[in-house]
Amino acid sequence: MTKRTSLLKLLGVGFGIAVTIGGTIGTGILRKPGPIAQQLGDPTLIIAVWLLVGVYALVGSLSVIELGTMLPKAGAWYVYARRAFGDYVGFVIGISSWLGSISAMAFGASVMSEYIGLLVPSLAGSLKPVAIGILALFVGFHWIGVGVASRAQEIMSFFKAVGLLLFVVACFAFTPESAGVAGPVTVQPLAQQGVWVGLLAALQAVFYTYDGWHTAAYFAEEDVNPNQNLPRSMISGVLLIIGIYLLVNLALLHVLPMEQLANSKLPAADAIQLLFGPGSAQVVTFLLMISIMGIINAQIMFNPRVIFAMARDGLFFKSFVSVNAGGTPGLAMILTAAMSVLMILTNTYAKLSDIATFFFVTCYAAGFASLIRLRKTEPELSRPVKAWGYPFSTWTLLVVSILFLVGAVFGDPTGSMYALLFVALSYPVYRLIRQ
Repeated sequence: MTKRTSLLKLLGVGFGIAVTIGGTIGTGILRKPGPIAQQLGDPTLIIAVWLLVGVYALVGSLSVIELGTMLPKAGAWYVYARRAFGDYVGFVIGISSWLGSISAMAFGASVMSEYIGLLVPSLAGSLKPVAIGILALFVGFHWIGVGVASRAQEIMSFFKAVGLLLFVVACFAFTPESAGVAGPVTVQPLAQQGVWVGLLAALQAVFYTYDGWHTAAYFAEEDVNPNQNLPRSMISGVLLIIGIYLLVNLALLHVLPMEQLANSKLPAADAIQLLFGPGSAQVVTFLLMISIMGIINAQIMFNPRVIFAMARDGLFFKSFVSVNAGGTPGLAMILTAAMSVLMILTNTYAKLSDIATFFFVTCYAAGFASLIRLRKTEPELSRPVKAWGYPFSTWTLLVVSILFLVGAVFGDPTGSMYALLFVALSYPVYRLIRQ
């Protein structure tokens, strides 16, 4: 039998919206508002940072839509960087994207195992086997095929969005007497550590929660009509994410006093507990598990497609170009899951998660730079949808991304050193694979 090496065209706009939401909204929106409040200490600044990064994602999606409809291939950032800057840059961006996502997947499975341990105390001493079992179940499920996996993504994303919106409604409908924003604010972390340090830390946290806004672009090759569906999917998905994130933050600020929010590890649970009593916090645990399931489902779908695309172009081992009967790049998925399992066993996912934002924003910058370069070097390429506001919008996004990376270098020298070391070590690996 001939080995299958092509993906199936069977995805549409509904899946695109679902995978954008599912690939972006994880535990961050329910966990990060506390540390961000600790960094900023001011409701207006908190909302402004969430909105600012949301605008970045929205305008960024308009540039990615041009790239995705111009080059409708699996792999997203890798595809654009390779076309614009050549094989080696494409390899670095592809591996950066892949490593950042598998560390996030390992982190997600580990966190989900912790929540399962809370609900089933007898499993609390076996969190690593539980996390590995979660990934194994997802691999088995996705082996069935893209049709089943895409429908599951749509269902999980729907319940995730509805759950968060119900949380918002509950916060505004059942307000306790000690409401948050109106109360006295005595937390002033910006004055203690400096405005720029606090803002940079908050931006890093928010950038991490928004990562995934581009996820639909990974599936352009499998979309039945990417020229129409990709713009609808990305714009609708990002607008929904911005709306949900802002509403959740407003709800938390409405319920929790600023000092309590700033010192909370899981503000959503604290808010629900304040409204409905101690036992109600388990509702948030359940919502967190649904969010994690949705994001793992998205990650185990899109991340193998990076390795598949690289293998197809000769920048990864050729065996990983195989696709099973259901349209899943099976060996690439197994490798992706195995790397996540290795990170769980060695606890290295935590270290990689610390620099994952650096990897993600590097991919964004490479994507925007690719659009600018391809406009100059290949103006004859068909561009069904052009980036709104180009060149100002794309250049602004590129400059903002570079400034963020520079700030990350000064704000986290150790993490940045690891990221730069990775780039340095990538060249001999690249040469080995090319041989």
